Amino acid sequence: MKPLTRDEVSRYIHAGAPALYEVVADVTRTPELSDEIISADWVEGGGPVVGARFRARNKVPGRPGWSNLPEIIVAEPGREFAFVRRERFGGDIVWRYRFSPEGTGTRVTESYEVTRPVSKGLMLAIRYIYGRKDRVADLHTGMEQTLKRLETAVGAIPRTA
Repeated sequence: MKPLTRDEVSRYIHAGAPALYEVVADVTRTPELSDEIISADWVEGGGPVVGARFRARNKVPGRPGWSNLPEIIVAEPGREFAFVRRERFGGDIVWRYRFSPEGTGTRVTESYEVTRPVSKGLMLAIRYIYGRKDRVADLHTGMEQTLKRLETAVGAIPRTA
């Protein structure tokens, strides 16, 4: 299995950065954007501010669920939203959303960066217990899907080629 390091996906969305930020920063709406997240609730801080924490519950079909407790590390309305997911054996992964005005819309870039490696044992568990044989590809596809769903969530008209 390829190690997780970093990746990013960008999408132009015909909507303003403030509206896009509002959806992303409201972590309780994350299940609308991601198939792997079944719920997310604020547990400390009560909203998208640096230092706030939320509990995310993840699930993949036919496998056990898991949860984690990310912490908001950047909360700049209309510009950037980021959180870090820390786990004892799961390493540290920073998830980031950047919003860049472009023409009459916004270029949204979602990325992740592993800042402390995921243990080999957990990578094996991801493969065999959770059935994720190519986690790098899974996460890339998930980011593409998230940005498409973000476009729908704000009611943007998809850009045609």
